[in-house]
Amino acid sequence: MTDNTDSSLAFRAAAGDRDAFGALLERHYDLIYRVGARVLGDSEEAADLAQDVCISLPGKLASYRAKSRFTTWLYSVVVNAARDALRRKAARYRGERSYAEFDQLARVQADISARESSWLRQALGRLSEDLRTTVFLVLEEGLRHAEAGDVLGVSESTVSWRMHEVRKRLRALAADEEAVR
Repeated sequence: MTDNTDSSLAFRAAAGDRDAFGALLERHYDLIYRVGARVLGDSEEAADLAQDVCISLPGKLASYRAKSRFTTWLYSVVVNAARDALRRKAARYRGERSYAEFDQLARVQADISARESSWLRQALGRLSEDLRTTVFLVLEEGLRHAEAGDVLGVSESTVSWRMHEVRKRLRALAADEEAVR
């Protein structure tokens, strides 16, 4: 009987097993596309990114060591590829940034009114890329702080601090706006 865990498939794919690679892609393509779409904020760019990640994945699989879940490693690969794409885009289009990833975050908050949702999107748009990406991984993707830290290449405590910082900044923005009213 063949072991079809993600780790086993990854090791076999790294050794050149095309069927194992195909099984990994079939199992995780949606994750690759979804993460790319959230970080890039554009479905067409996400489709291009997913294709690029899939093409480069055979070479990257050699770096997978099973120190964490395969999906945690894959999140890192996709987030890094998306960040590289954002840097390239920023070099071409200085000043243009898309915050569409926060549309989904706002929709998830179904009990929040349209006005509050708009405010949240704008407030999150004021945060740094690091804070926004951390919020996305923890709240949207449901990663534990340790897993998000692995993806982002920072410690679990840094992720916890970032989430605390986001809450603190959002409370301060809300208080400032309430004082103006």
